[in-house]
Amino acid sequence: MGQSSFLMTLFTLSLGVIVFSGSVSAQLKQNYYANICPDVENIVRQAVTAKFKQTFVTVPATLRLYFHDCFVSGCDASVIIASTPGNTAEKDHPDNLSLAGDGFDTVIKAKAAVDAVPRCRNKVSCADILALATRDVINLAGGPSYPVELGRLDGLKSTAASVNGNLPQPTFNLDQLNKMFASRGLSQADMIALSAGHTLGFSHCSKFSNRIYNFSRQNPVDPTLNKQYATQLQGMCPINVDPRIAIDMDPTTPRKFDNAYFKNLVQGKGLFTSDQVLFTDTRSRNTVNTWASNPQAFNAAFIQAITKLGRVGVKTARNGNIRFDCGRFN
Repeated sequence: MGQSSFLMTLFTLSLGVIVFSGSVSAQLKQNYYANICPDVENIVRQAVTAKFKQTFVTVPATLRLYFHDCFVSGCDASVIIASTPGNTAEKDHPDNLSLAGDGFDTVIKAKAAVDAVPRCRNKVSCADILALATRDVINLAGGPSYPVELGRLDGLKSTAASVNGNLPQPTFNLDQLNKMFASRGLSQADMIALSAGHTLGFSHCSKFSNRIYNFSRQNPVDPTLNKQYATQLQGMCPINVDPRIAIDMDPTTPRKFDNAYFKNLVQGKGLFTSDQVLFTDTRSRNTVNTWASNPQAFNAAFIQAITKLGRVGVKTARNGNIRFDCGRFN
């Protein structure tokens, strides 16, 4: 995917402006650190692999962290910043409280490994380390490997308020999903491919309980939900369930990055409304059917989508720097 295909677009979001421009995305390149920290990809991969061996949660936690970072103010590691008495940061917004600590820990450990090499110390951004770690966890879970564009700077701001209205919700319909992704330069196909991140990880019962207990007066259970699957979900998530209980989002291969997500949608086993709508809405159904039967086509589309995601809101020297500590501003 050449830079020329990335249109110069300016989108105004509810809280500020994210700029997608030829000049900003042009600062990203695959060999950005070749003369600065030539072994950075191996260093990050070793740290991520060590973390992965400790807990599989490393995979969905890191992937989700990257998505939540890029969608709010761009891919600038602002989601990793800790709150201070004078500022409630992004990570403490209600929509981010379910981000697993293992994602943050993965980036912090990889950053420490990079900074342990004298020539690399304080030369590689937390935002780039998160982008590399995301590729590595996807690959460790059986997904594709792909070249990562690098050259992002870390953001200088992180506020909980900036998260409002900037993350897709589990109740979204296709129009809402398309609008939110389009405002970040991502197509419907990109949105469907990135939604497949739900082939990994888990969700709390409260995020989908409306579909299995009180969907509507006529249908207590969402009729687009596979009946057997709905019964299973009710068994795992009884009405007064402990809010901390979480279940696998992919009921078939929850520890594998694969195209099972789309096969599940065809069978009515999308956990969220925002998942199942990709099959129930005729405008997106063909894409779901294609990727359910063609894993290679899905992998290619996913690589394209996550590469475009990585270009969202990239910071330049004017509005970014390289953090010494990923969790606080310099």
